[in-house]
Amino acid sequence: MNIPSFYPVGTPGQPWGDAEKAQWCARQRRQRSHAIDVVAAVERLGSHWQVHEYGELAYGQERYPLLALRSRGWDDALPTVLVTGGVHGYETSGVHGALRFAGEHAGDYAGRANVLLVPCVSPWGYEHIQRWNADALDPNRSFRADSPAQESAALMRLVAPLRDTVLMHIDLHETTDSDESEFRPALAARDGKPFEPGTIPDGFYLCADSAAPEPAFQQAVNAAVAEVTHIAPADGEGEIIGSPVVAPGVIEYDCTALGLCASITPARYRTTTEVYPDSPRATPEQCNAAQVAAIRAAIDHALAHAA
Repeated sequence: MNIPSFYPVGTPGQPWGDAEKAQWCARQRRQRSHAIDVVAAVERLGSHWQVHEYGELAYGQERYPLLALRSRGWDDALPTVLVTGGVHGYETSGVHGALRFAGEHAGDYAGRANVLLVPCVSPWGYEHIQRWNADALDPNRSFRADSPAQESAALMRLVAPLRDTVLMHIDLHETTDSDESEFRPALAARDGKPFEPGTIPDGFYLCADSAAPEPAFQQAVNAAVAEVTHIAPADGEGEIIGSPVVAPGVIEYDCTALGLCASITPARYRTTTEVYPDSPRATPEQCNAAQVAAIRAAIDHALAHAA
């Protein structure tokens, strides 16, 4: 893996200002189409879901519709389950796994739960294959009051009227080799800190919320995914990406303190998936299928154990 000794934006040891952030943004190139890959796919699903445009993302002259899918026959008496993908736009299987679930399982939970699915929270990041938004902000560190990230603020507004009815929230992510070769060096440079090399786990794992870990729920999701792709082992320190492994393939974060998407509701059951698409043991098809398996297992477990 080629990791640069210095990041080509800014001055080592000095946090970026507006000029450096603009320089970073100018380096980014559109590499795929949100309109083709996401908007058109959502529109094709309109016969089975209610399509809801919950806002618009604006960067300069670029505009992106923010789209959600809601169960047809929404019933306020039922619990709500929330599925979010593409909070980090470059994490491809989060987006396409969510869309695949929507295409294949639209009616599976009719009469048992309302499903709210947001397949691509960060359209600019999706098109530019970027972790950050165009302002060099990480949306998945920005889910807090008065969020500076348009993507995060819009999703929180969408969910706010429903947040106390959400039983389960699963947020779909990937951990990629580019985390180590590009995104972590960029983060260190942006914040004026030295880059400290780390490791990328080979396999699927979950990040539970330390405020509501629900171990049996996490284990149920991993058990379903293990039928599709392999679960990441702990490293020699008993950790995954620097966090202690609390159960096979499970680590915990304080989601609220970190401003993570999994903190946007007080749902009893919540988790963040992490698929490893660069593994020699996994294909893009397996990665998408792993996200679908995780969603289904998460909903099934939550509904089976709802009080």
